Amino acid sequence: MSNFSRRDLLKVTAGAAVASALPQLQAAKRSATDWVTLGKTNLKVTRLAFGTGTHGGRIQRELGQKEFTRLVRHAYDRGIRFFESADNYDQMHEMLAEALKGIPRENYRLMTKLRWQNAAREGYKPMDDIERFRRELNSDYFDIFLLHNVKTTTWPKELEALRDALSEAKHKQLIRCHGCSGHGLQPIRAYAGNNWLDVALMRVNHDGTRMDNLRDEANVPGDRSEVLPTIEKVHAQGTGVLGMKIMGEGKFITPEQRDASVKFVMQFGKVDAVTIGFKSTAEIDEAIERMNTHLNA
Repeated sequence: MSNFSRRDLLKVTAGAAVASALPQLQAAKRSATDWVTLGKTNLKVTRLAFGTGTHGGRIQRELGQKEFTRLVRHAYDRGIRFFESADNYDQMHEMLAEALKGIPRENYRLMTKLRWQNAAREGYKPMDDIERFRRELNSDYFDIFLLHNVKTTTWPKELEALRDALSEAKHKQLIRCHGCSGHGLQPIRAYAGNNWLDVALMRVNHDGTRMDNLRDEANVPGDRSEVLPTIEKVHAQGTGVLGMKIMGEGKFITPEQRDASVKFVMQFGKVDAVTIGFKSTAEIDEAIERMNTHLNA
């Protein structure tokens, strides 16, 4: 026999009425400057990274050190804590180090890239370049270290010695995560099922501008029908996916184009974080605003 009384029923009914009168809790808003985890790595970065390689870094270099430092500090003040560069962005290692001088290293994340062609040099020692990068960027370690601009489907085998060297550097805690950036359909076809890839830097936007095609031709639209499913597979296997060419390498000159691209990438759901090369504080503010809007649409 039930011991549930009329008094109990009234209590439950009253409690339900109070609960229904309370405002519903809203889901936490997401932001461009949230700390997010890259795939199965334990590495957290801000969802938006400051890129220094627009047209090989030329756009950032031409700002000069003083203006570039002002730009980096504006990004930092707005909450961006993820900065990326590469060896072949001439002078950008040193310029970025100068811009970040005085900021505690633990407060930001740093990514750089090594030219895979270096592996073909006779007597090449990857650790020499890693040590040089540490000096140039004034950092004891790198959060992400990538093989840059790999080109072939067989790159995992061709660059096995270089991959082993980065794995050893990771073991020594000189780098926290390793991976690569591939340019063209052929190299990214080797991403799915690749357990070595902690992080993949991949081209993505709403219409294929400067995205991957078979011969990596700059003026040929990327094959989104292959690139997007590849990104989905890479993301599903736990590799951290970083998006690049969000602004079509500067080709999205209208607000409508930029908004359409940010909307697509933010709502795609398979890209953990993105990097954008900036040349003005207005561009930084716009990117943050657009990302915030579409993350919460």
